[in-house]
Amino acid sequence: MKKQDFAHVRHWVFDLDNTLYHPSARLFDQIEVKMTQYVMEMLGVDRAEADHLRKHYWHSYGTTLAGLMREHNVDPAPYLTHVHEISLEHLEQDAPLADAIKNLPGRKIVYTNGSAPYGERVLAARGLEGVFDAVYGVEHADFHPKPERQAFEKVFATDGIDTKTGAMFEDDTRNLSAPHEMGMQCVHVAPSPSEPAPHVHHHTDDLSGFLQKILA
Repeated sequence: MKKQDFAHVRHWVFDLDNTLYHPSARLFDQIEVKMTQYVMEMLGVDRAEADHLRKHYWHSYGTTLAGLMREHNVDPAPYLTHVHEISLEHLEQDAPLADAIKNLPGRKIVYTNGSAPYGERVLAARGLEGVFDAVYGVEHADFHPKPERQAFEKVFATDGIDTKTGAMFEDDTRNLSAPHEMGMQCVHVAPSPSEPAPHVHHHTDDLSGFLQKILA
């Protein structure tokens, strides 16, 4: 990572799940169980079929919710409430990460494919309350999910983000393609790097350490 790659950045956009906490917390395991339950009840299918559909919708549409909305006209609000009613007891507060984000120059936001209220709960559990200027969920993108470009455009327009002075931090490399096209610095946050791709400029398995190097 070259510090000068971020010298121009004044808009910092962070994904939530598996980005602002380590994947070892396995929150998404709980969410996936809730998703499968919802699909079973909504569509009247067994668990195996519900699991298949959940994965199919994620691959085809970006999120399970997007598939349910487009193929079955599912109301998103009850779904989002149901799947995010999970335990956050495995999350730990992270003061070094909070300090690093606070010290970044400019505006800092969270943008998740989950809901904003869920995002606020996770931030509180991580000791990141008050660190960000705003938290946006899929509801702020009119329920269009990342990686759809229109989802990013909607949220970025709402927040007034100048993508030419922006950086995006994501655990899912699919969700870095549109930000790359829009001129942002793109950082893949994950335990292991992805296959080389033009839309992934940097990789880190230590977000706090990465940000501290930018600030050094």
